[in-house]
Amino acid sequence: METYTPTPSAHLDRALTRIAAVLAALVLALALAAPADAMETVRCTGRPNSDNDPTVIMGATQSRITFETAIEEGEGVSQLVLTVPEGTTFGTDDLSLTLLTGDDLLTRTKVEYRMSVDGQDIVFDFSPAITQAGHLSIMIDDVYFPQNGGEMQVAASYTDATGEHELDDIPPISVQGISTAESIAHWLDEQPWVEAWNSNRFLHLFFDPTLIVTSFPVVLNGFFTSIAVVAISFPLAIPLALLLATMRLSKFVLWRGIATTYVNFMRGTPLFLQIYVAFFGLPLAGLSLPKFPLGVIVLMLNSGAYMCEIFRAGILSIDKGQTEAARSLGMGRLQTMIYIVLPQMFRNVIPNLTNEFITLYKDSSLLAAVGIMELVMYARTIVASTGSITPYIVAAFFYLIITLPLSKVTRHLEERMRTHSGRKRARARKAAVKEG
Repeated sequence: METYTPTPSAHLDRALTRIAAVLAALVLALALAAPADAMETVRCTGRPNSDNDPTVIMGATQSRITFETAIEEGEGVSQLVLTVPEGTTFGTDDLSLTLLTGDDLLTRTKVEYRMSVDGQDIVFDFSPAITQAGHLSIMIDDVYFPQNGGEMQVAASYTDATGEHELDDIPPISVQGISTAESIAHWLDEQPWVEAWNSNRFLHLFFDPTLIVTSFPVVLNGFFTSIAVVAISFPLAIPLALLLATMRLSKFVLWRGIATTYVNFMRGTPLFLQIYVAFFGLPLAGLSLPKFPLGVIVLMLNSGAYMCEIFRAGILSIDKGQTEAARSLGMGRLQTMIYIVLPQMFRNVIPNLTNEFITLYKDSSLLAAVGIMELVMYARTIVASTGSITPYIVAAFFYLIITLPLSKVTRHLEERMRTHSGRKRARARKAAVKEG
């Protein structure tokens, strides 16, 4: 009978097999001994609160956080800590906590707990500990996320028989930031006096406080556009008006005829019609320009015709003796106009030019008819979406903050000119008396 003698290699194989079996047993024992997660996040959501989009959560506006987590059978959860995102305010007076049980999770099971708040932490102590399987649902009302919005991350931790654990995989809540004006408007909406004010139909249509606040920054954009249109077109109209005024005073019939025809046409037809001809007629003729520069050109051409008559009257108001004196000193016609006539003319017509600027600023509202986003156009957009006339009142305010101060300046200048003219006439009378 042969005797089998194990080789060193066979001994090594058996040793490795025993070690592997021991390691497998240890891993299995550790796996069985390790505690399973007692809780698992089911959902964490915020309540949409936008009037325009039913899916949007806005900052600085009342919302609600709904947090739901799954509990396994027999885990014994004794405490849950919810951490509300930094910068978020909340109330706990209407907070609700419910354990949903059953196969369909429709059975509401009462849970005994004690709640406390520590900064952004809401602490729930359960007595007795929760051992029944189900979904623990918590709803926090009166939640106001930060005004700037962002991804709001709720944190949670719990304590069971095995110790304290962090709850992972909590989805963030996307919050849309709002402007300061919208924040103020939301605050106004909650004020009793605003509700009483808007209960009056007339006040609600024309002076809604919340719409005044929200439409102000929007209409402000149109205000800048209107100012830009006038600030460009008015200076450009001045040299055009001077040229036309010089042509109207020219001895050449052709120049007078061209200037007179142009001025009579521009002054004799409505600016609204001129805008329509430029914006709808020129494209038909194959000439297409961007809206803003085309609006500037139309206002410049119209204002130039009116300023032409202002300048012409100002030139004619200069005493001919000054012109004759300048010519006698050897000054040419152009030199006399530039150094003698025009400086005095501009001083005399400043009040009229101020009035023309006011008129041009108000007439810029007609550009809303062709889609230029100026004051009235922005206001009209809000009116179309709200049904309230309040944005038009806000637009009127922006017109008044320009026209009223300028009107006062015009009256002051006219008064100064009358005083100056009176003194000048008085000095002339005194001189005449002395000569007599």
